[in-house]
Amino acid sequence: MAKVELKQPVVAEISELLDGAATAVAVDYRGLTVAQDTELRKKLREAGVVYKVYKNTLIRRATENTDFAALDPHLEGPTAIAVSKNDATAPARILAEFAKKANQLEIKAGIVEGTYYDAKGMQAIATIPSRDVLLGRLFGSMQSPIANLARVLNQIAEKQGETA
Repeated sequence: MAKVELKQPVVAEISELLDGAATAVAVDYRGLTVAQDTELRKKLREAGVVYKVYKNTLIRRATENTDFAALDPHLEGPTAIAVSKNDATAPARILAEFAKKANQLEIKAGIVEGTYYDAKGMQAIATIPSRDVLLGRLFGSMQSPIANLARVLNQIAEKQGETA
């Protein structure tokens, strides 16, 4: 079999992985120990993020004519990609948190919902809480005025009951 025929299934795998992805983050993992890499993969897997190492040329081929082609300039040296189809901020958040403990891990760049971000932009994305946390905050802020109204109405009803 020719080399091209051997590489096509891998290119198809990368294309399938990126198809419908909310986020893809390219990272340089040089210098991580096996234990650190295992811990990182576990955290990403628990969040539903796929983390894989591919050859840069195969990633380039798979991203041609897609939004993810903007990562091409960063595909140098050892590169792993973290891809999430559901939570747009999860890969950046987990990778940035892990990089605080493991200085060797370097976020190169990423694509979040079709928009390219460099390393600094990905650090900013990493500070955005998850969708669940944001929804919790929203519902919490909506619940507070309703609870206050209920307390006031209850106090009014109690007062009227005392005077009757």
